[in-house]
Amino acid sequence: DKQVINLDRYELFFPEKRQFFLENGDQINNFGYPSLRPFFSRRIGLGVPIEFGGRLSGKLNRNWRISLMDMKTAKQEGSGLPSQNFTVFALQRKVFARSNIGILMVNKQSLNSRDSAGNKYSLYNRNLGLEYNLASSNNLWTGKAVVLKSFSPGRKGDDLSNAANLQYSSKQWLINGAYEYAGRHYNAEVGYVPRQGYVKFNPQVSYFFFPKHSSVLTHGPQLISTYFFDPSFHKTDDETQLSYLITFRNKATLAPGFIHDYVELLFPFDPTNNGRFTLAKGSRHNYNSAGAEFISKPQSLFTYRVAARYGSYFADGRKLTLSADIGYRFQPILNLLLTASYNNLDLPFPWSRSSFWIVGPKVDLTMTNKLFFTTYVQYNQQLKNTNINARFQWRYRPASDLFLVYTDNYLDYPFSVRSRALVLKFNYWWGL
Repeated sequence: DKQVINLDRYELFFPEKRQFFLENGDQINNFGYPSLRPFFSRRIGLGVPIEFGGRLSGKLNRNWRISLMDMKTAKQEGSGLPSQNFTVFALQRKVFARSNIGILMVNKQSLNSRDSAGNKYSLYNRNLGLEYNLASSNNLWTGKAVVLKSFSPGRKGDDLSNAANLQYSSKQWLINGAYEYAGRHYNAEVGYVPRQGYVKFNPQVSYFFFPKHSSVLTHGPQLISTYFFDPSFHKTDDETQLSYLITFRNKATLAPGFIHDYVELLFPFDPTNNGRFTLAKGSRHNYNSAGAEFISKPQSLFTYRVAARYGSYFADGRKLTLSADIGYRFQPILNLLLTASYNNLDLPFPWSRSSFWIVGPKVDLTMTNKLFFTTYVQYNQQLKNTNINARFQWRYRPASDLFLVYTDNYLDYPFSVRSRALVLKFNYWWGL
């Protein structure tokens, strides 16, 4: 995973990278919304050995698609985690010109009730979902509507979630309205739902100008707002972002912008995420920031991205964020990339000033059309961690690979090895 500075109040999302779960997995992986996912495959095998599993996916005919997956993980004696079975079933039906309707069922089951009784691991968790995806024939209108219900021992009532959005996208206008609701007892243990008990509204509008005889291809303002309420419609958060996107004819982009944030803390929170001091639950915070991002034209051998943002922060503090990516391609053999991110927080007593760096190079080497080598190094000042990851890939036949991966994590002070692993993976594509 690419390491990031974590200054968020809720769990971060790290995308799935295992090919087994990604391949032909859009039907189950894209069900729901980015912050309201009933299924998230990284919940399976997170620090727990996967003993075995299988997947079946594809088209039944021109209108019907199916996806079925079943995985079994091992028992963990040290933590008391029982052996568990994960089953996911999805069925989708094409309707109208380009739309579809689908259902999803997710079941997480502990295989030994004695192991899960009386401790923090539940006997089961189940989710049932119904989803409609809209796409008009002329592609001007798109949208989604989803209803979810969870089933867990001891959690009954207010266990529903629902969400919908409708977007109009023409040459000059992009208008989107989105809504989400997650019940206080909605529970997706195999999903990604960072918060419960909220109502969210997310309007967005953009307008694009198309100048003639100019180095600028398009430009225009973008306004995105996000509002969070509790179930009684008391506002707890809002964020309004006003930016101006300029796209040049060489596909480089420049986006200056302004952001206003309001937060009423629903639980004690440390704005530095170092775990030492916290702001009180119920405290209210308003802060503003301004910044800009520039991304160079992607077709060049030398590419770069620079971004900066500065403004107020929690507890009348100040926050400066700088980031940059610099890359160079020696086609077709070598691709070099250097990334860096810096956050400086100036907060009142007892926090005072904190700064966090993430920096690291990445190297992609294509030796032949069948042999590849990738390595990267990351230094994370917030976690006091240095990570080395090196991967060798041999594609010995189409869709079939042999991987050798070495990973090392070091604690900076006192200098010591946190974890180290050497992994060999063999993948064979068998076509019937």
